[in-house]
Amino acid sequence: MSKVLVLHGPNLNLLGTREPEIYGSTTLADIAAMLKERAAQEAVELDSIQSNYEGKLVDEIQQAKANGYDYIILNAAAFTHYSIAIRDAIAAVDVPVIEVHLSNIHTREEFRHHSVISAVVLGQIAGFGVDSYMAALEVVLRRLRAAGKTGKSL
Repeated sequence: MSKVLVLHGPNLNLLGTREPEIYGSTTLADIAAMLKERAAQEAVELDSIQSNYEGKLVDEIQQAKANGYDYIILNAAAFTHYSIAIRDAIAAVDVPVIEVHLSNIHTREEFRHHSVISAVVLGQIAGFGVDSYMAALEVVLRRLRAAGKTGKSL
C-alpha cells in the first residue's frame, strides 16, 4: 500500500480560531480527516503530523523513506521563509515533497513572499485554503495511479 505523509508546521494547530479571515474556520483535524478519507478512496494510507518544532519536522522528513512514505505534503508555515534545516532535509531524502499554503504567500507581507524550500520541492500550491491541501493530494494520487501504486488506474 502506498503511503503519504502530511506535515503541518508551527501554529497550524490553531486553525479554526487563528485569524479566520486569513486561514478560514476549518480545523487541522478537519483537514486531516478530509485528506485521509480521500486517500482511502484510492487505497492509499495517509498520516498527518503537526509540530511547532523545526527539529521534529526535520526528523519526520529524514525518516519518511525508511517509514515507507511515497510522498510528503508539507505546509512548513513560518519555517517556509527561513528554515534552511527543513530545506536541507528535503534535499537529502529521496521522497518527493509538495509545498502547500492555505493563504497566497505572494500577496501577503513581503517577508512571506520568499520560500527557501521551493527550490527543492516538486511544486507549490498556495492560496486556495483547504483546497491547497486537497489539490496537492490529487497530484500525489494521480502520480501514484500512473505508477500503478493505488487501487485504481488512470
